[in-house]
Amino acid sequence: MLSRPKPGESEVDLLRFQSQFLAAGAAPAVQLVKKGSRSGGDANPDRPPLQDHRDVVMLDNLPDLPPALVPAPPKRARPSPGHPLPEHEDPEERLNRHDKHITAVLTKIIERDTSSVAVNLPVPSGVAFPPVFHRSQGRQGKPATSGKKSIFAQEIAARRASEAKVPPVGAVASTLDPPEGAATYEAITPREQGSQLPWNSYSFQGPHLVTGKGLKSQEAEQEAQTIHEENVARLQAMAPEEILQEQQRLLAQLDPSLVAFLRSHSRTCEQAEEKATGEQRPGGRSAEVIGEEPIMPTSSSEPRQEDELEPGAPALALPVTPQKEWLHMDTVELEKLHWTQDLPPLRRQQTQERMQARFSLQGELLAPSVDLPTHLGLHHHGEEAERAGYSLQELFHLTRSQVSQQRALALHVLAQVIGRAQAGEFGDRLVGSVLRLLLDAGFLFLLRFSLDDRVDGVIAAAVRALRALLVAPGDEELLDSTFSWYHGALVFPLMPSQEDKEGEDEDEEPLAEKAKRKSPEEGNRPPSDVARHDVIKGLLATNLLPRLRYLLEVTCPGPSAVLDILAVLIRLARHSLESATRVLECPRLIETVIQEFLPTSWSPMGVRPTLSLHRVPCAPAMKLLRVLASAGRNIAARLVSGLQPLVEPCLRQTLKLLPRPEMWSALGPVPTACLLFLDAYYQAWSQQPGLCPGDWLQDTERLSEELLLPLLSQPALGRLWHSLGCCSPHCNPQSCAPAPEALPSLVSLGCAGGHPPLSLAGSASPFPFLTALLSLFNTLGWIHKGLCGQLAAVLGAPGLQNYFLQCVAPVSAPHLTPFSAWALRHEYHLQHLALALAQRVATIQPVSATSAALYHSMALALLSRLLPGSEHLAHELLLSCVFRLEFLPEGAAGGPEAADFSDRLSLGSGGDLGCERGTLLAQACQDLPSIRSCYLTHCSLARASLLASQALHRGELQQVPALLLPVAKGPLLPTDWPFLPLIQLYHRASDSPSGLPPADTVGTAMRALQWVLVLESWRPQALRAVPPAARLARLMCVFLVDSELFRETPIQHLVAALLARLCQPEVLPNLNLDCPLPGLTSFPDLYANFLEHFEAVSFGDHLFGALVLLPLQRRFSVTLRLALFGEHVGALRALGLPLTQLPVSLESYTAPPEDNLALLQLYFRALVTGALQSRWCPVLYAVAVAHVNSFIFCQDPKSSDEVKAARRSMLQKTWLLADKGLRQHLLHYKLPNSALPEGFELYPQLPPLRQQYLQKLISGVLQNGVSET
Repeated sequence: MLSRPKPGESEVDLLRFQSQFLAAGAAPAVQLVKKGSRSGGDANPDRPPLQDHRDVVMLDNLPDLPPALVPAPPKRARPSPGHPLPEHEDPEERLNRHDKHITAVLTKIIERDTSSVAVNLPVPSGVAFPPVFHRSQGRQGKPATSGKKSIFAQEIAARRASEAKVPPVGAVASTLDPPEGAATYEAITPREQGSQLPWNSYSFQGPHLVTGKGLKSQEAEQEAQTIHEENVARLQAMAPEEILQEQQRLLAQLDPSLVAFLRSHSRTCEQAEEKATGEQRPGGRSAEVIGEEPIMPTSSSEPRQEDELEPGAPALALPVTPQKEWLHMDTVELEKLHWTQDLPPLRRQQTQERMQARFSLQGELLAPSVDLPTHLGLHHHGEEAERAGYSLQELFHLTRSQVSQQRALALHVLAQVIGRAQAGEFGDRLVGSVLRLLLDAGFLFLLRFSLDDRVDGVIAAAVRALRALLVAPGDEELLDSTFSWYHGALVFPLMPSQEDKEGEDEDEEPLAEKAKRKSPEEGNRPPSDVARHDVIKGLLATNLLPRLRYLLEVTCPGPSAVLDILAVLIRLARHSLESATRVLECPRLIETVIQEFLPTSWSPMGVRPTLSLHRVPCAPAMKLLRVLASAGRNIAARLVSGLQPLVEPCLRQTLKLLPRPEMWSALGPVPTACLLFLDAYYQAWSQQPGLCPGDWLQDTERLSEELLLPLLSQPALGRLWHSLGCCSPHCNPQSCAPAPEALPSLVSLGCAGGHPPLSLAGSASPFPFLTALLSLFNTLGWIHKGLCGQLAAVLGAPGLQNYFLQCVAPVSAPHLTPFSAWALRHEYHLQHLALALAQRVATIQPVSATSAALYHSMALALLSRLLPGSEHLAHELLLSCVFRLEFLPEGAAGGPEAADFSDRLSLGSGGDLGCERGTLLAQACQDLPSIRSCYLTHCSLARASLLASQALHRGELQQVPALLLPVAKGPLLPTDWPFLPLIQLYHRASDSPSGLPPADTVGTAMRALQWVLVLESWRPQALRAVPPAARLARLMCVFLVDSELFRETPIQHLVAALLARLCQPEVLPNLNLDCPLPGLTSFPDLYANFLEHFEAVSFGDHLFGALVLLPLQRRFSVTLRLALFGEHVGALRALGLPLTQLPVSLESYTAPPEDNLALLQLYFRALVTGALQSRWCPVLYAVAVAHVNSFIFCQDPKSSDEVKAARRSMLQKTWLLADKGLRQHLLHYKLPNSALPEGFELYPQLPPLRQQYLQKLISGVLQNGVSET
């Protein structure tokens, strides 16, 4: 006997047992029977199995490889013997018989009549919980049943026995009414009533719904028949009205869906019976008619009660008519088929109300009235289904779809919308900014979440949308095309300026140290708050860099996604030094970029499109390293190692084209790069200590004779000089217009759509080549001074002269934006190089007076416009051009004498308060070296910034901390930089109570006033940006420094000369003290301090008094006059300036008449009390008399009662004055006249009108006096 397998035996033992069994030839214990054999022959189950048909597993015969997955041929069904397929059987009926749907299951439910079941209410008890029922209690008194039955089966049997004793159904009919508020159906029509009464139905041969299935076979039919008989008996015992009433009550209580299901099943059964009866009896069916017409099955086309629309609603127009034979269409729910209708007609917007913007799949803005076909895929089932396109809200909703294709489509459309918005295609058609709306809605973090998707298509779409958001179109093209320019590698960081409160440190600090310096609140801010101000910082706070590294290293996306990721990394590196450092320090990110996209060896690429960029050289990857290296010296030291072999071959090929200048205009950046290389080459060569100077001097002469001098005579170069003005961002501010979708939290250069050819960044811009040419000329002139005279011919180009004239003309500078700062910086390079060459030439040979004055004006304009990062240029201008006597030809060509002559001819100046202006100007020209030292001291820039800028411009790369420039918030120097020494003296005096050293104070003030006088006299356009009111405030600061500075004779003369320039007829109308002044919070506050200082230390100084009187003119604010006559009335005794020395006309104080009642009362009180008298304050005495006289004799009927009462009172008091002289002046004043001792003329007799008015008032006063007596 064979043994059975035991635990622990292996498959080898099982195979051995099988071999032993087969060798023994024993009969198997189990017989294999195959049912439904498809092979022909008789299927006899008693037939013994064949020995050669046993199922034997032979491992030795199994093949080594699995079989190929080839689809098997289609099988054709063959009927088995004994079971032939019926020829005329309906396939639908076969399916219905074998249907296992839920409706087939529900038909097997057995229903019972529970109306006769007694309801046992719980018995109340005094305990907290009812007594627990035990199953042993329920069996007490019940007879034991035979057989094995569970307790549940015994309970069921007991219930069935009790139900046999239930009284007839009619005796316990329910009489409940439908509850209030229950959902009811509409009233049944008489036709429906007739069709639903039981006596008009077929003979009740058996139940339709209750079949008895589910019980035992011997009880199923009996139970179903019992239920059916009870129902029939109950219906026959009821009247028709009672049946209808019960039907209405049941319909009100039952669920409408259950009623619909029962009706549907009833119709199905009736149709099946009708069809079966029709087949058995072709003569038709015979219904037992009780009423007048038989029940007809409800047609599927007739709407049933539960499917009917609301009254008055239009019929639902469906493309197809639902049929009951369709699957799951037994009950047609019309409200769920609304989406299959045709689109409603497009509504025409008749009003000017705003509508929701909708976009096409290409991101185009669709007009509200556009009617597009549906096959374009722009219609959906959301809001406004008749309108084509998707709104931003719907696209956001679509990005959260469970279908990956829909998520990718939504991100693709959003990327297209962003690109078109940044390009300015939407214009004024949209309200607000699309980018701002998207960022406020959380689009930035939606993209970040989409990058974590598992589907490659969604990731690629998210990366493309992120690139469209961060990388402004045209920015990188602009920076790439200008990288070869003079200092083209220097760029401003693309970060919001408001965030940089402390400024970028010149010395690079590790990120750990910077993190320590940050406040805890700043470090704990969520990414959403950070992104609200700076999008890049907010993205970096979401671990974006590790995710991008994972995509490049692990998922290996397609070429487009790789290029998008590299573009995003480049934009992150351009943000700031901190962001570039984070890109560099992201684990394995740079290593992945170098290994995958900058390989040292690769397979040759064919003509076909590349399916993957991995292990293939990629230009954006090299650009990323270049941008990172430009961000900081430490970053460059970690990256740049061994790139020199890649640069030298490129330079060799470029230098071969340099001897052919006719091709330079068509080579783009190649000539510029060649000139800059020659510039750097000769600079480095001349600084080599071991070389003979004669060698490189001869080589520079050869280069000048063979290449540069012939180039200067070419007409193409002249055309380039003439095109400077057209391409200049300063002369043409429209070329620096901001982008249409510019956001403060997402900085870009705004280069959407490129730039016109005639612009600084355009294809026809002359700036790159001419800047490189001037740089080479400066280097050659510094090496070989004998070449300066020959190279100076470039400065005489008419185009350059006209360009300088346009730059010094009074034009509004462009608004400072990231692009305008970038463009202006390159323009300032050209201007500085031209001025530096002119300064070299001026040291060797004389320059014409016209050119020298133009160069000096250009130097002054450039000094006030230089941006952060150009500290070295500003320092060079202060050292050379600005204070150079060669550029002030007026000092040696009769300029001082011309100034004196102009002062004598001026009709607006008053008496002489000092010496002649010509003498002061001549002395200033002699003191130019001292003036330069003064301004180098007080206009000194930050030392760290100056050293970094010097190292950058001199090529000392070891001292260059970074190639990222500081954020451009404004020019380096303030617009009023000529007054800067005076302002610093004022602040130092305010901060030190003990005062300043006299020698230092007097010298600094005198040098600053000398330079301001030179500019006011010979370079007035240099002070055009400083309003006259600001100049007056700076002069007042001289008197506020201390109590002795204004007494110095040089200071007195210089301030008097400058005050006379402010009071010139062409300048005085522009003196506006009511507008905000740069560097001054409030002029009335400054004037109040000035009055207090004058009252304390002036001692009647006439120059001090002239500055006090100047703001008291009638056209200025009344606050200034109230401050003197109200709070500082004691200062009137020190204002002894004679009328002949008043710098402005007296009429500017007396006209128009004063209308401020409080000030008029102060004037009258000062006159009556004697605080204001002619002998110690002649100017204000004449002013007060003029305004009081005009007020007391004014007869304006529109005056208020208060003014009229004050006028009568003041006139009465004037008539009663004891001072006869003052009374004579107030009553008989006629006109101001500064030539008279009093300052005004008097009437010999009052005019008749005034005399009548005065007599009338006097008679009233006399009558009042008599009556009182």
